[in-house]
Amino acid sequence: MQFGIFTVGDVTTDPTNGRTPSERERIKAMLAIAEKAEEVGLDVAAFGEHHNPPFVPSSPTTMLAHVAARTEKLVLSTATTLITTNDPVKIAEDFAMLQHVADGRVDLMLGRGNTGPVYPWFGKDIRDGIDLAIENYHLLHRLWTEDVVDWEGKHRTPLRGFTSTPRPLDGVPPFVWHGSIRSPEIAEQAAYYGDGFFANHIFWPKEHTEKMVNFYRQRFEHYGHGSADQAIVGLGGQVFMRKNSQDAVREFRPYFDNAPVYGHGPSLEEFSAETPLTVGSPQQVIDRTLGFREYVGDYQRQLFLMDHAGLPLKTVLEQLDLLGEEVVPVLRKEFAAVRPAHVPDAPTHAGLLAARETTEVTA
Repeated sequence: MQFGIFTVGDVTTDPTNGRTPSERERIKAMLAIAEKAEEVGLDVAAFGEHHNPPFVPSSPTTMLAHVAARTEKLVLSTATTLITTNDPVKIAEDFAMLQHVADGRVDLMLGRGNTGPVYPWFGKDIRDGIDLAIENYHLLHRLWTEDVVDWEGKHRTPLRGFTSTPRPLDGVPPFVWHGSIRSPEIAEQAAYYGDGFFANHIFWPKEHTEKMVNFYRQRFEHYGHGSADQAIVGLGGQVFMRKNSQDAVREFRPYFDNAPVYGHGPSLEEFSAETPLTVGSPQQVIDRTLGFREYVGDYQRQLFLMDHAGLPLKTVLEQLDLLGEEVVPVLRKEFAAVRPAHVPDAPTHAGLLAARETTEVTA
């Protein structure tokens, strides 16, 4: 099972001192956080994609290439690559290039995003959101699996005899996670291709996540990719920790209360009760995270949001120390102890390459 972090790259004023970091400071902080993730033994760092203030990561592949040059083991991913407003040809090229730069330590998460105005900025209509996600990924999949593509669709110009370059590293495309909070059509799409499904799992009650994941698992089996419990599932989550739970709640409360997404709404206590947000001691984070398995089954990837809401870099790095030293080692052990042998590990480039070579030998 993989453990890691993801960031949405918000530039948010620190409510405790009124200071707002510059865009440069925030970008540099995100890069430092990714490097710290490898230092403390995490597996994955994922960057979001946004094209509007107060967010800065408009070019996650650029940031991931930098992190690739400064790390050795970390899997580099996106927390969302906008399949609706990005050209599938450019996605195919960018991530294949990143594969080569990073020696295969690359996958990506596709999503529609949650910012409506982005559609007209890139010449698209938000009313076509689901259709764009389905059509664009169909093309992206073909660009990575076919050397020469003839293609015609509704939302972009046709392709005739087109070859995307560079070709995927070792002939193995980056593994794709389809991320969604609320759209069963995206879970269906992930199941159809046998790809991974990533449930954000931050803003909604566990019952909603359970329904989405179970639907994906059922459809994964329906399409013949394996049994439902072999489907590839990832979850998001958000935590804030201190050795003493009361200290964690006291320190995090002003950040929660003023957060751009969930601030000025339900109380911290209400939100923590109704969603997977966990603010407390490392043991409380361990117990809560282990409980996710009760309603989504055995899963392959757990990513935590650690740097949202204006938290200063120093605090985030302290959080990562706690996560890497006290939380993840226990989670690895406990999840592994109950994981059935037939449930697959999280996909990696090396694993996908080995599986293809085994298939070719036995064919």
